[in-house]
Amino acid sequence: MELLRKYFPQLSDEQMDRYEILSRELKDWNNKINVISRKDTDHLEERHILHSLAISRFISFKPGTRIMDIGTGGGFPGLPLAIMFPDCSFTLVDSIAKKIKVVSELAAACNLDNVIAIQARAESLDQQVDFIVSRAVTAFPAFYRWTKKLIRPGDDNPYPNGIIYLKGGDLSAELGGFGKRIRYYPISSWFLEEWFEEKGIVYLPVSNR
Repeated sequence: MELLRKYFPQLSDEQMDRYEILSRELKDWNNKINVISRKDTDHLEERHILHSLAISRFISFKPGTRIMDIGTGGGFPGLPLAIMFPDCSFTLVDSIAKKIKVVSELAAACNLDNVIAIQARAESLDQQVDFIVSRAVTAFPAFYRWTKKLIRPGDDNPYPNGIIYLKGGDLSAELGGFGKRIRYYPISSWFLEEWFEEKGIVYLPVSNR
């Protein structure tokens, strides 16, 4: 976990232990149930854990914040963020049962009592949270339509409640319809590894008033 130590020297021993457990257990599960790309298992710390934690460089969630990870897959970005912010609650959602089974097992192995895993489609959910996070499960306009109703109005954190979306590449066409409401932050401004050069965070505050 050299990259985590490099970028997050403030992590406690307990948190580092949990990241180690997450990495070890996910690799073991992935040999049985393919929940992340097999070619990425050798780069798990960089391409999954650290990538997820870019969100923590963008925003430091205050205790009590409720976050939902839509399309969590193998538990990203939700599980690394749940370790980083133990005083926040995380709901990890995926429509595929086997992935939710793995996520539940990983949360238990890491002793994360601030995580709930749910098998569902975003469109079927009715609970409200402060922030929706995700890793590029679809084009952003569609994701926004699915999830905007799940975000309650509020501004208790450094940024108003909204969507925080990890995505890379040329997003000009995808994001153009949102105008000045949307903001894009390159992850390369925080993490120097080459893999992050075209990766970014899309943030959209959402008001349901």
